[in-house]
Amino acid sequence: MEANGVVKEATTIAESEPIKSAPNSEHGNGTAGLQEHLVQSPLSNGNSIVTQSSNSWKGLAMLGPFPAGWQIADSNPFVIVKSEGSYLYDDQGNKYLDALAGLWCTSLGGSEPRLIAAATAQLNTLPFFHTFWHNATKPALDLAAELVQTFTAKKMAKALFVNSGSEANDTIVKLVWYYNNALGRPNKKKFIAMDKGYHGSSWLAAGLTGLPNPHRQFDLPAPFVLHTEFPHYWRHHLPGETEEEFATRFATNLENLIIKEGPDTIAAYIVEPVIGSGGVIPPPATYYDKVQAILKKYDILFVADEVITAFGRVGEMFGSDKYNLKPDLVALAKALSSAYVPIGAVLVSPEVMEVIHSESNKLGSFFHGFTFSGHPVACAVALEAIKIYKERNIVERVKRLTPKFQDGIRAFSGSPIVGEIRGTGLVLAAEFTDNKSPKDPFPLAWGLAPYFGERCRKHGMIVRAIANVIMLCPPLTITEEELDELITKFGKALKDTEERVKELKSQQK
Repeated sequence: MEANGVVKEATTIAESEPIKSAPNSEHGNGTAGLQEHLVQSPLSNGNSIVTQSSNSWKGLAMLGPFPAGWQIADSNPFVIVKSEGSYLYDDQGNKYLDALAGLWCTSLGGSEPRLIAAATAQLNTLPFFHTFWHNATKPALDLAAELVQTFTAKKMAKALFVNSGSEANDTIVKLVWYYNNALGRPNKKKFIAMDKGYHGSSWLAAGLTGLPNPHRQFDLPAPFVLHTEFPHYWRHHLPGETEEEFATRFATNLENLIIKEGPDTIAAYIVEPVIGSGGVIPPPATYYDKVQAILKKYDILFVADEVITAFGRVGEMFGSDKYNLKPDLVALAKALSSAYVPIGAVLVSPEVMEVIHSESNKLGSFFHGFTFSGHPVACAVALEAIKIYKERNIVERVKRLTPKFQDGIRAFSGSPIVGEIRGTGLVLAAEFTDNKSPKDPFPLAWGLAPYFGERCRKHGMIVRAIANVIMLCPPLTITEEELDELITKFGKALKDTEERVKELKSQQK
């Protein structure tokens, strides 16, 4: 990690979603103050931070997703040039343990030979043909059949291919509207989504998202979206309230919102089985059981956004399996191809598909899809990925590794700056608070999570850092030895951050 006494690193602000907000805003991250700290101050070991790659990319032509405003013009990006198993390498030759699986997605790690071979073989055979007007390719047909068969939480009829999780959720909104229009219910169009939920950054998907940044200056959220409280027991439970009582109260709040708006106006409720980018928040026990009964009572469709939770991440093949969800529509992407090629899918239940089929017969066609829907190369890679998940018994592997991962990080719960460590399977978050209380967050201007992320990078590991939350989502192929390394590096960065908090507190006296 060091050469000639200098740490060759990019800062980790790029790992967080920057939010310019008031000092007490829950979703801010204080990047301005942290930027000054990272660029101007030395590390605790006396080495300076090199915040830019030695290769000059200033004035780069690419505008990437979610950069801080100052990064667009004033800094070089953090450039990754190679992946190998659970590790990434930057353009300076530095090696990092990828504790985020790319961006919640490279579940089979880097440079998996079988996925590369699948892509190469398909490129050599049929690099592209479209699926419009009842055309198809064999990889697309095979993958659709595989997905419908693999998803067993509820019977599914069709798989509709897209290119990302955002496109999947955009498509779901259109399908739900199409469905209710076909049934003669033109007013039944509103979606309920959770605060803290993330469903993408395209217009419809960003509107469903329950985080403020994707809305700002984009004329969002859209008027058809209602956001309800996210059921986070640690943060929102009342004194003496059990988890069961908490789940009942939040399910009742959802029903009250439906009644207030009018059940004949509510089309669907969309959830992530485990909230992902909003802070890795598993649901309280029995919450989804109670919610699904309410949705059935008012004839409201249930949508599972499984973009992060699918394909073994939570210790079952799908989050719907783990939490007994019976969705009408399902969004898939990310690990579908282990992120080697962009692809997403929407699974459609028989009940919804029957209405779509009938209406399409009346209209003469079903007018939705994309040029790259069912791209043969993406489908071939996704098919091979699913084969690997099954042949290597990835779900059982995750179950076996979960105690080591979860318990290893939870061992740091005694840290004076850690409020909660939460997660399931191979996805986890640690939230920094003062006095162990969700009511005492550290000032966002301190930039503790981005600072922690920068220290992780100093120690050779990449994590997700936003506001006061650190998120971990390693490849599902990570070894026990690599988990030991992850836990050790997490501990080192935590110790560094504890010292940083002491320093900042002393400055307040």
